[in-house]
Amino acid sequence: MHKLYIGNLGDSVTAEDLGKTFDDHKIPYSGQFLMKTGYAFVDCPDDQWAMKAIETFSGKVELHGKRIEVEHSVPKKQRTRKLQIRNIPPHLQWEVSVCLCVSPLSVNTDSETAVVNVTYASREHARQAIQKLNGYQFENNALRVSYIPDDISELEGQRGPDNGRRPGYGPRGPRGGSPSSGMPSKPPHADIPLRLLVPTQYVGAIIGKEGATIRNITKQTQSKIDVHRKENAGAAEKPISIHSTPEGCSAACRMILDIMHQEFFFSTTDEVPLKILAHNNFVGRLIGKEGRNLKKVEQDTDTKITISPLQDLTLYNPERTITVKGSIEACCLAEVEIMKKVREAYENDIAAMNQQTHLIPGLNLGALGLFPSSSNMPPPPPGNAVSGAPYGCFGAPEQETVHVYIPAQAVGAIIGKKGQHIKQLSRFAGASIKIAPAETPDSKMRMVIVTGPPEAQFKAQGRIYGKLKEENFFGPKEEVKLETHIKMAAAAAGRVIGKGGKTVNELQNLTAAEVVVPREQTPDENDQVIVKINGHFYASQLAQRKIRDILTQVKQPQKGGMGPSPNPQGFTEMGSPTQGLTQEHQPRRK
Repeated sequence: MHKLYIGNLGDSVTAEDLGKTFDDHKIPYSGQFLMKTGYAFVDCPDDQWAMKAIETFSGKVELHGKRIEVEHSVPKKQRTRKLQIRNIPPHLQWEVSVCLCVSPLSVNTDSETAVVNVTYASREHARQAIQKLNGYQFENNALRVSYIPDDISELEGQRGPDNGRRPGYGPRGPRGGSPSSGMPSKPPHADIPLRLLVPTQYVGAIIGKEGATIRNITKQTQSKIDVHRKENAGAAEKPISIHSTPEGCSAACRMILDIMHQEFFFSTTDEVPLKILAHNNFVGRLIGKEGRNLKKVEQDTDTKITISPLQDLTLYNPERTITVKGSIEACCLAEVEIMKKVREAYENDIAAMNQQTHLIPGLNLGALGLFPSSSNMPPPPPGNAVSGAPYGCFGAPEQETVHVYIPAQAVGAIIGKKGQHIKQLSRFAGASIKIAPAETPDSKMRMVIVTGPPEAQFKAQGRIYGKLKEENFFGPKEEVKLETHIKMAAAAAGRVIGKGGKTVNELQNLTAAEVVVPREQTPDENDQVIVKINGHFYASQLAQRKIRDILTQVKQPQKGGMGPSPNPQGFTEMGSPTQGLTQEHQPRRK
């Protein structure tokens, strides 16, 4: 939810007046208006609607003779470095507005709405800017400046802000386990959405005329509901995502079931079961050993539960359909028990993930899509934020380019019919994926250029390995091993090789990948050379991350003037040392 502050209200303004104003302008809101003397608060379903409300109402709509002011409601602890500047003349370039500000770090602008978001270097700079700019007359426009939530401040609060408290402690003492125990803090509840699959013919009734029905469900259950109408065009069923507390999700599910059963009496369908979508990672634990967990849920709730087969899964749809048949009351009871098991599995996986982030240094496993997205996804442990990470946890992920060499005859399988597979893979991984032209007509290998952050590299390369195995380009018992190339500055090659080849030997032993810095290569026009990595997927990924870590340490003294970093931690032996590996030495430099 995105909370809004509504100011400059007259004493006679009521919650009903505000509700009618929002309804008249077709701006959805959640829950009740929290009325105070001269101002109020309300929640919007998402950031887009919050911005729409600000643009629609602030300084433009009158209530009882006063023009109301609407802006983001930002708690004091989040009033840090981020400001939003509105009412900027639409023809103005953002560089001009920056001249009015004090030491901005970065600027994001949307020229259509004439809004600029500015991130300042410090809280003090932001405070000075809001004092100087708010109400500033610029080309007959009075600038409006307000704080917007700073996600970094929330992370700093979780990691232990620099206010004297120990890391891991909140204002009321420790959260989760003790700091010395190494246990991750546990969220109050897993904010994993309840995903339903409903017949397409009932979607209109669930939404209601002009969204009235779904808005009523949202208000009564304090939840955010997304109806994915555009997914799977022409499909007989559509997914609905419900974001709330477990109780809120269950209440919304009950109301949706009631609507479907009311519509059922006017339709010709046989019955309306409850269908829940759950990530395949959690279904095994829901079923339990020999199906005991599922049988117990059926017995306790007097329902019949079936789960879609594994064959229905695809790379781009990792969810299983859990079908529950019974009375409305029984289905609702079963939903509570099913989601309880799913949330427990999710929390256990998150806890295990936090303890295993050292397996592939510098890789944020939470961003890989191995777990469903959640606003309560804990941040990476503090120890992983500096050492071994290719980019700071607060900065934008660094774009990496890796060349993956595949058999020439496999190019068609990677591209797919009319390019559909490579497009899907690019969207799925969040990476740019291109097939380079063949160097010669009879080339046996083709180069796939993958560009994206570490998590995108992991997903894209993993799928390429998997596709080659699926299409039988490797034998049934043959492990898929591919060669990948990474470019690096020629001056950094010596750090990868190490004194007497010590670093590259250690790298090969720990990752089970073959790592080669060819002896006879001339740096390119950018003074870069390549390092070759050959091995199975996980060996290659670990070697890539370790090499990136070394390259990051080489850059750090250049950027920050610091001395060399200590040898990074986080190595894990993933296989026995590979024998007979080729190792060459320092490349020839210009």
